[in-house]
Amino acid sequence: MDFNKKLIIAVDFDGTIVEDAYPNIGRPMMFAFETLERLQKDGHRLILWTYRNGVRLDEAVEFCKKNGIEFYAVNKSFPEEQFDYSKSRKIHADLFIDDRNIGGFIGWGEVYQMLTNPKYQPLKMPKKKGFFSFFK
Repeated sequence: MDFNKKLIIAVDFDGTIVEDAYPNIGRPMMFAFETLERLQKDGHRLILWTYRNGVRLDEAVEFCKKNGIEFYAVNKSFPEEQFDYSKSRKIHADLFIDDRNIGGFIGWGEVYQMLTNPKYQPLKMPKKKGFFSFFK
């Protein structure tokens, strides 16, 4: 990874920035807003990329603003984008931070280290036995 490159980072809301309490807004995840603020100060563009829409989306955006984060764009690749909801909602981003990743959400401390520390070594997760290992 080029650690000098400024990235476009798409970030999920429920289960990533806040604990999943949809349709309500959960408590902020530990270090979420501090990390997002630091990533913005480092020059990265943040996009809020969430399933929420309408009033629920407005609530999430306002919650983030109250916690010091204003996104470059919300549910689109850039602020001026006119979106046709009859087509795919895929956006352009260098990275996606989401609690639905394989293995789940790794935590904001890990995210920041991964993006800023060239010597970072990910935490080693204990290897789980797969289903087919029982037949050996």
